[in-house]
Amino acid sequence: MTRTTVVTGGGTGIGKAVAARFAADGDRVVIIGRRADTLVTAAKEIGGTALPGDLSEPAEVERVRADLAERFGTIDVLVNNAGGNVEMHGGHDGLAERWTANFRANVLTSVLPTEAFRELLNPAGRIVFISSIAALRGSGGSSYGPMKAALHPYAFDLAAALGPRGITVNVVAPGFIEDTEFFGGTLDDERRATLVAQTHTGRAGTPQDIAGTVHWLASPDAGHVTAQIIQVNGGAERGR
Repeated sequence: MTRTTVVTGGGTGIGKAVAARFAADGDRVVIIGRRADTLVTAAKEIGGTALPGDLSEPAEVERVRADLAERFGTIDVLVNNAGGNVEMHGGHDGLAERWTANFRANVLTSVLPTEAFRELLNPAGRIVFISSIAALRGSGGSSYGPMKAALHPYAFDLAAALGPRGITVNVVAPGFIEDTEFFGGTLDDERRATLVAQTHTGRAGTPQDIAGTVHWLASPDAGHVTAQIIQVNGGAERGR
């Protein structure tokens, strides 16, 4: 049966890889993000539908929800991937501004669409949040880790609320993943080597590693897996 899969932040990196994995299965894939040009290009590449929108803004989320309902009626899979550490890219002065910016980028962009789209989810639907290793071990003093960590209890509560409908809710927490825009060009060779050395597998992760895990969580094989945090980090969270 063809499913409708919605991936936020689906224009690049992990989100694009997740969307491509579901599209390869024949799903109707909808990608959502702020950068319309990037989104449209990605949608053409994977054979999906682009719905531009800023998911940190309630009015934008409602507009996207209405568009989804009109075009597709219901959805089967929601992957909340939008986010990133905005502190790494500058432009936010002061502690309150930096924490608020990461709250908007990582918490609101997951909570607002989830609450808006939850009634569109079919029975046996799937919700997956993309968190981070930083939510489990800290993020070097930035607000990014705490904001990703906020999604974990939210996912647990949501799993309890939606479980009677047969809907599962899980979290995937990646470690260091290459070929994304996360570091914004700030990752030098020394830092990369340090991050790889923290793994037990001796390599960086790839967007496809995360896509494969999300795809499994959305499959019938994972129908009894809910309220879980799945780490995909090569063992890095355990330390060396």
